[in-house]
Formats: sequence, structure tokens, C-alpha cells
Amino acid sequence: MGTEKGKLVAQQEGLVKKTRIMVGIDESDESFHGLQWTLDNLFGCITATAAPEQPEANDKAGSRLITLSLVHVQQAFHLQYVPAGPGGTVSTAFCIPSSVEESVKKAQQQIAKALLSRASDMCKDKMNIEVETLVFEGDPKEKICRAAQEMHVDLLVVGSRNLGKFKRAFLGSVSDYCAQHANCPILIVKSPKETSN
Repeated sequence: MGTEKGKLVAQQEGLVKKTRIMVGIDESDESFHGLQWTLDNLFGCITATAAPEQPEANDKAGSRLITLSLVHVQQAFHLQYVPAGPGGTVSTAFCIPSSVEESVKKAQQQIAKALLSRASDMCKDKMNIEVETLVFEGDPKEKICRAAQEMHVDLLVVGSRNLGKFKRAFLGSVSDYCAQHANCPILIVKSPKETSN
């Protein structure tokens, strides 16, 4: 009898589909606005509709219906040779010391940890959410799209910085790139500044 009950519980848990949502986090207010919007507007809907025929599954302390992946991508730091002679010739260049590289990487790690800690704290009060934090190194738009594909994300959420046409043309927009290249649905959350115009 106990074995049958265990099988039934396992079958019921197998019926609950886990949803994976990825949110891009950086130092901008817009990325945190995107996360807050997601928490306020999506999670109530997902947890309420994920398993309507199994309300007890939503109430279990160990049951996590949603995996929220908070992703931060830091730019790779490259040692550079700095021209030091007249006319900036390479023959008189010097190399940035490795201690500077170590300091920069340590600072990047501290910034990433602080950003993801702040983002994780925003998620603490939400039930049925498993939060994971991930840090990648490289070009943010490419790394986010690649991670979304490799992790089989159900929804990618990014904030919009409202760069304007000129900056967007030169710098590129992470949200625009992801909208064109991500292999999953993407939600671009406009900042309050954009929605008030």
C-alpha cells in the first residue's frame, strides 16, 4: 500500500511541468525593473495555472514549479598594450601588469555577486520559485541567447534601456539582438521612463 502511494505521488509530481524563465541582470535600473515586472505580473499566473487539477502540488513546501535563472554577463577583460612613445608606436608600448588584471577580475566578481544577491533578494517572498544565479563572461547579447538555448528556457526576459537610435546603432541593443536571435519567446520590459512617454 505504501509503495502504491509513493508511485502515485511520483506520477503526480511528474505531471507538473517545470517552467524555466531567464532574466538578464546588469547594473541598470531597467534590468531590475524587468525582474520586478516579471515577479509582479507573471508568477501569480504561472503558479495558479501550472497544475490546476493538482492544487496540493502548488502547496507542497518542496515543490518548485518555476526555475528562475538570473543571468549576469560580464565583459571579458583583456590585457592591452598601451602605446607609450611618440606617435603611439607599438615599439614603445608597455603591458598592463597582471596585478591590474587580477584586480579588475576581482572587482567584476564582486559586482556580479552584489547584483545577483540584490536580484535574488527580490525573489525571496515568491512561493514555488527555485532561483538560480549564473555568471558568464563575454558579449552579453550573445551569451544570453546561447544560455537560453542550452538551458531550454521557456521565456527570456530583458529590460529595455531606451538607448535611442544613435546609441543603438553604434553600441547595439541587447534586447533587440535577443528579440532577433533567441530561440525562445522573449519579453522586453520597457522602463517606466519609456512607458510614461
